[in-house]
Amino acid sequence: MEIEILKSKIHRAVITEANLQYVGSLTLDEDLMDAANIIENEKVQVVNVNNGSRLETYIIKGKRGSGTVCLNGPAARHGAVGDIIIVIAYATMEFEEAKKFKPWLVFPKEGNRL
Repeated sequence: MEIEILKSKIHRAVITEANLQYVGSLTLDEDLMDAANIIENEKVQVVNVNNGSRLETYIIKGKRGSGTVCLNGPAARHGAVGDIIIVIAYATMEFEEAKKFKPWLVFPKEGNRL
């Protein structure tokens, strides 16, 4: 039996931009991506702590060291600059493997820095 479990989480990042006039997605600082073991184009869930919004989208690589957390396209309607979000990626694996799996957890500091 396979189950879906938490693979990666960036807990309480701050939205730095919201760009409605873009194709869509979430742009993340490449340092945050690496720390959370998330890759470009990976599907993620974005949970907005400020307004309770939840959405699914994919990741676009942002400039390394920039602290960028940008909601793009329709996703920009789900948050505003300064809102706190949680970015979650899941993985599907065998039940027994999932029992031993340890997710990557990232807790950014001010400016979305590690």
